[in-house]
Amino acid sequence: MIRKAEMMMDKDAINILCKHFYFNKVVVDYVNLKEKLILNKFDYIDRIKEYNQYKVINSMQNARLSSTDFNWTTGYGYGDIGRKKVEEIYSSVFNTEDALVRPTIVSGTHAITLTLAGLLRPNDEFISITGTPYDTLLKVIGVKGSQKGTLLDYGIKYKEIPLKNGMINVEETINNINKNTKLLLIQRSTGYSDRKAITIDEMERAIGKIKEQNRDIIIMVDNCYGEFIEKKEPTDVGADIIAGSLIKNPGGGIALTGGYIVGKAELVEQVANRSTAPGLGKDCGLTFGTTRSTLQGLFLAPHVVSEAVKGALLVGIVYKELGFDIVPEIDDIRSDIIQAVKLKSPDRVVEFCKGIQGAAVVDSYVTPLPWDMPGYEDKVVMAAGGFIDGSSIELSADGPMREPYFAYYQGGLTYEHCKLGVMSSLNNLYNNNLIEKNKLT
Repeated sequence: MIRKAEMMMDKDAINILCKHFYFNKVVVDYVNLKEKLILNKFDYIDRIKEYNQYKVINSMQNARLSSTDFNWTTGYGYGDIGRKKVEEIYSSVFNTEDALVRPTIVSGTHAITLTLAGLLRPNDEFISITGTPYDTLLKVIGVKGSQKGTLLDYGIKYKEIPLKNGMINVEETINNINKNTKLLLIQRSTGYSDRKAITIDEMERAIGKIKEQNRDIIIMVDNCYGEFIEKKEPTDVGADIIAGSLIKNPGGGIALTGGYIVGKAELVEQVANRSTAPGLGKDCGLTFGTTRSTLQGLFLAPHVVSEAVKGALLVGIVYKELGFDIVPEIDDIRSDIIQAVKLKSPDRVVEFCKGIQGAAVVDSYVTPLPWDMPGYEDKVVMAAGGFIDGSSIELSADGPMREPYFAYYQGGLTYEHCKLGVMSSLNNLYNNNLIEKNKLT
């Protein structure tokens, strides 16, 4: 069986892995062997990629994208034609009425915060209907930490409804909606939890039933890590507005920074007024010359996302076969790029992340250690060595230092880089006697 595994990889490639990356050959052989168990799933991923690639190209052509659109201005940005073209294209790709896409949106959390703050007023209530949100949003809301200027500080009310058997609890959601409830929040990605990402089919089911009873309520989706995973996006199945980061999926590893908000025109306008000022809205704001990289990243995104999903599958099968619990399972329908591995000890999480860092192309020599990262309650260890600082569509992994000690792997601009990361992480655990070595032979 080992000989067959070797045949899948060029002997010179195996040699460079062992000689220059210092991987144990038993690790290389094991990963090659387990890779065979997921190759049959790559065709489906490629079909999703192909569809989304044509969708992006069609949007750019319909917008009559021109080389002159890459020019930019100074000052207020009134004549920044590239900015308008980017937002027209994003609106088309996500099948919405309007879009706000700006380099001044610094992260996914910022994009989500802008949306919530733009749409909610004092005494309004919003409900997270996928349970507790991602760690950084808890401080935005004000339920964790002691920050000033939270949503609760501004008199906005909040509650959350846990998932039921991994699905949105529609009945409980409808029962909790009252006259002050203005918005329902769906977090698509798993975040730092042990649940699967919310699929498009599940969103369509839940949104349809909720809207039957509450047609005017706003359905918002935190779309981070989910773009181009499926053929449809949340706005194709009834979501009113969605938000995400350009240094995740839609930036394709090329976008320098930024975030996006797409949805109904009246809602995007309110968010735009919050991002600049009422009366200015979308009409001001420079792109600082980022139009070319933003759109080139979007063009590459369907391919890059497909590579990251294949990499997530490889991580999943390698660690599942070693006896670790994984989320999602290999045969699950995926709705984000994240592969969670339940490593059960802080040492394993740290060494796993050290291995991912060691496979990076930037800062590969850096040793990641748990630290008090802004926005998080627990210490977090993060492995990230990308061309774009903090780009989690590039090879990266992280995990909070809390039980049951999950490592969350995501990204990889090429499948080969993902595979290198898997080998490096496993090699680290192997060398530090943190796995049962006999399972690799």
